[in-house]
Amino acid sequence: MKSIFALLGVCLALGYGGIGCGEAANATSDVEPVLKAGEEECEMCRTPGSRASFLKAALAEEKRVANVEPLTAEEVTAALAEEIIGPDLALEEVQVFNETRVPDMPRVRTAEEWQTTAAAIRKQVLDQVVFRGGAAEWRDTPLRVEWGKTIEDLPGYRIKKLKFEAVPGWWIPALLYEPLELKGKVPVVLNVNGHARTGKATDYKQLRCINQAKRGMIALNVEWIGMGQFANRMGHYQMAQLDLCGVAGIAPFYLNMSKGLDVLLAHPNADPDRVAVAGLSGGGWQTIFISSLDERVKLANPVAGYSSFKTRARHGKDLGDSEQTPNDLAVYADYTHLTAMLADRAALLTNNAYDRCCFTAGHALPPLIDAAAPIFSLLDRRDYLRTHINHKPGSHNFGVDNRQQLYRFMGDVFYPGDTSFDAREIPSEAEVKSYDDLVVPLPEDNHSFNSIALGLMKDLPKPQTGSPAEQRKRLLEIIHAKDYTVNAKEVDGEGGVVHFQFALGRDWTVPATVFTPPEAKATTLLIADEGRAKQTAAVTQLMDDGYRVVTLDPFFFGESKIKSRDFLHVILMHAVGERALGVQAGQIAAIADWAVEAYGEPVELQSIGPRLSVAARLAAVQTEAIQSVTLHDPMQSLKEVLTENRGANHLPEMMCFGLLEAFDLKQIEALKFNP
Repeated sequence: MKSIFALLGVCLALGYGGIGCGEAANATSDVEPVLKAGEEECEMCRTPGSRASFLKAALAEEKRVANVEPLTAEEVTAALAEEIIGPDLALEEVQVFNETRVPDMPRVRTAEEWQTTAAAIRKQVLDQVVFRGGAAEWRDTPLRVEWGKTIEDLPGYRIKKLKFEAVPGWWIPALLYEPLELKGKVPVVLNVNGHARTGKATDYKQLRCINQAKRGMIALNVEWIGMGQFANRMGHYQMAQLDLCGVAGIAPFYLNMSKGLDVLLAHPNADPDRVAVAGLSGGGWQTIFISSLDERVKLANPVAGYSSFKTRARHGKDLGDSEQTPNDLAVYADYTHLTAMLADRAALLTNNAYDRCCFTAGHALPPLIDAAAPIFSLLDRRDYLRTHINHKPGSHNFGVDNRQQLYRFMGDVFYPGDTSFDAREIPSEAEVKSYDDLVVPLPEDNHSFNSIALGLMKDLPKPQTGSPAEQRKRLLEIIHAKDYTVNAKEVDGEGGVVHFQFALGRDWTVPATVFTPPEAKATTLLIADEGRAKQTAAVTQLMDDGYRVVTLDPFFFGESKIKSRDFLHVILMHAVGERALGVQAGQIAAIADWAVEAYGEPVELQSIGPRLSVAARLAAVQTEAIQSVTLHDPMQSLKEVLTENRGANHLPEMMCFGLLEAFDLKQIEALKFNP
């Protein structure tokens, strides 16, 4: 840091009536102390309240002393621009934070022990993640299906249009590919797709369904939330709006698949012992998720669709959308667990060698196989766990090579010993339909994440119960508040400006700059959505008003901003059982506690911008060190997240499960200022 701020020198004494021995000793580190051993202090050093006695005490405690001259705006700007933790630390810390919270595979010795463990995991994920909170009401709703037109005159099969209700008021369009000649029980296949804007009309997905039907299977081609006919109505990150309201946002995704299985198994020719699911990318995620949790599925072929949470923490392109990292999933299971949970069935894990999208074979496959293969072997079913790595083209695809691997696997599992089964692709490109040909009419008022959330919020937050202390405890539990210890490391600065790295527990390093005016009357903590680097005006005004300013960048803001795929790391943080709001509030509260100890008085907290205004309120509830809170341009209500239709990609830290269900911002404020 440039030497724009000097320690108090001998020349500063000219502004006073005289200089004491303590003041001379503080003047410069290059001279010997004026007061020698055995000598008496001068009168000024013994006078309580004199500047000499103040400087002497500061010297004894090794504290820096502010400049007498106020800092200029240019000097404040230069100080705020200084790097304290650098551009890489925030990313590294969040990677470690998330990775180390992902559970390892359990140690089991027998098949029975594993089956008991798998059943427990399945129940926990379904009860505590998928159907958590208000979503439990959707769990056992009856199947509702409405059939539409049928596309006839196709070679050996027909396409029946239908829609089914995933959750009350939310209809899913789908296509049933049915062989013309059906005898007895036949395999059924749920075909899911990933982030293809054309959804169920995507050509390679149509070819897969056609080939299955031409082999005598019944194939269901379902639309995925956010794609195809849903593409202009909703995004995956909006599912977090339901989480905020205390209803699992993952539930509609799960029911989109499980109700699809209901449709297939309701067919009179469906063989419940031969049920398969297959899909690419987001469809690969759907495949592993439904197949591991719904034991009706007997064969799963996820294609380039998932990896371990530990892998995702280090490979940013694997991080995945909100549905892949739902709140608290990794408290109970990693994707290694979900893969192993297929050991009593059959799994073909397909990945691509040069995939530039995600889940490249080289890093995605090994941890999954290392976890699952011993379990398949324990159940004496190692042959039912297979892998395929596509090299031509090797990109993100479910092309003919990958499709033929699926057909071959189906032949081995569903048609064992049938020498007539041919795994080669049946050319059907001429039968691929246009997007418009496959549209299924939907209700004008068909639900979405946002419409459901807007309905829920009318009755939120629920009436408060219990004493203020009990409400405070509940609030801190919801945000998973952190009680951090602080290790303050002074890293740079001179005179009235000091830079700190605040090490909070073993998890975080928060950058901060402390500005001390000549006569500080109190201390203010300053946080801002735009980061401390842009707070020259606020810092200058506070110093002019006589305040010492501790300006810091909490998690996700300013210099603590994650440099790449930022919000996806926050979504993963929520999946491993933590909450970004709890981290932010804990950081602010801990530094407020430090400031009280360092400066001997309660602090004021000022927040600039809507986002950190929420963490500011929470921090004030968490610690008594914060005496007052001033909010500039704050968020007025958490309901703004819903009325403005914001997703986890916009406001990831706000998507704290159940927060709005129990508290809005006025209720949070009341816990601090109206106890």
